[in-house]
Amino acid sequence: MEKLNKYIDHTILKPDATKEDILRICAEAKENDFMSVCINPTWVKTCFEELKDTDVKVCTVIGFPLGAGKTETKVEETRLAIEDGAKEVDMVINIGRLKSKEYDYILEDIKEVVKEAKGKALVKVIIETCLLTDSEKVKASELSKKAGADFVKTSTGFSTGGATLADVKLMRETVGPDMGVKASGGVRTLEDALAFIDSGATRLGASSGMEIIKEYKNK
Repeated sequence: MEKLNKYIDHTILKPDATKEDILRICAEAKENDFMSVCINPTWVKTCFEELKDTDVKVCTVIGFPLGAGKTETKVEETRLAIEDGAKEVDMVINIGRLKSKEYDYILEDIKEVVKEAKGKALVKVIIETCLLTDSEKVKASELSKKAGADFVKTSTGFSTGGATLADVKLMRETVGPDMGVKASGGVRTLEDALAFIDSGATRLGASSGMEIIKEYKNK
């Protein structure tokens, strides 16, 4: 296993996060050499300036948290985020369309974001597992892979639940060994982090990154 810090997207997506909160997250990410900070689009430029002399990436969210906006809007959000310095974008699928079995729509929705980000930023697809049946989770993961996304991700952290070990295992089995799987929502302790990695996660979205890394260092 690579160093645990490089699994962590140090996350603050609360709507009331202040600039002070964002700067603190960046400082913590620099200090611990996390993989990225994950913040709302309005803060991408701020984080880019704070982190440009480090190898901590700026990650932001697209179509967040509902995924129910138009594809064109998601593409434009992606373009602007990359322009501001984002190297990773976590997009939310259109959950209602997936549940309506409009699979071509979902495929194109993801494909268009992937096309906009190509060569400039990684794309992670948030499928919001807590709202899906197992067969829908499999379908969403398959479509994400087919569309050329880099990762499939469990959750926004803003719905009825977060990542579960069973979901991460199912997603890993579905996409195979080479695609990224990100567990997000409910990764709060070192024990959680290691269990998710053991289940197949290659990235962890956590607002408790500091607590996890302190525990890790103390072991």
